[in-house]
Amino acid sequence: MKKIDILFENDEILVINKPSGVAVQGGKGISHPLDKELPLQLGYPIFLVHRLDMDTCGIMIVAKSPLAAALWTKKIGSKEVKKEYSAICIGTLEKKEGTIREDIIQHGEKKTALTSYKVIEEKRVVIPATEDKEEQSITLSKINLVLETGRMHQIRIHLASQGCPIAGDDKHGNFKLNKIVRRIGIKKLQLEAFRLSVPLDGGLKVFELSKSELEF
Repeated sequence: MKKIDILFENDEILVINKPSGVAVQGGKGISHPLDKELPLQLGYPIFLVHRLDMDTCGIMIVAKSPLAAALWTKKIGSKEVKKEYSAICIGTLEKKEGTIREDIIQHGEKKTALTSYKVIEEKRVVIPATEDKEEQSITLSKINLVLETGRMHQIRIHLASQGCPIAGDDKHGNFKLNKIVRRIGIKKLQLEAFRLSVPLDGGLKVFELSKSELEF
């Protein structure tokens, strides 16, 4: 597996940039998960603090000890750590800034879910003709998002529910539209954790991706 980028390290944690396609935790049918591969790279064990979907790339925290993992899990749960995401979606949102408030069913239980968002840019894209398909055009939206709650696949579910699914999301998005955008090179989930604000040394330290992996 490709070497994981380390953005920051102290005695308690590492801030890393997880590539798309890498599962955070091992399980049935999963090869080369982060929790197995990163220790091989570092030469010492790591302990998970939070997770990103396998197909979501970007910034996350891992801990160096069980004690540090418990501490930082609590910090994330209490919103001391701010996680910001960026997504490329197919379509547009009627309101360009706001909060999506829509419950999500998890493990048979309805749970409150809140996602704040802001539309950064919209653009019309021409999809070239092929031998069996005519030229067409679609609108792509670049949207920044902040999770107010942490439900599984929350951003993906919320954006799809608003008729503005994330490009490349075949699980919660629009499969037919995803086939169309593949013709302009969009082949993977267009969602990344691009910024993380972390309480460190008595202040707030902000980590941000130097280069986006999104196709926009």
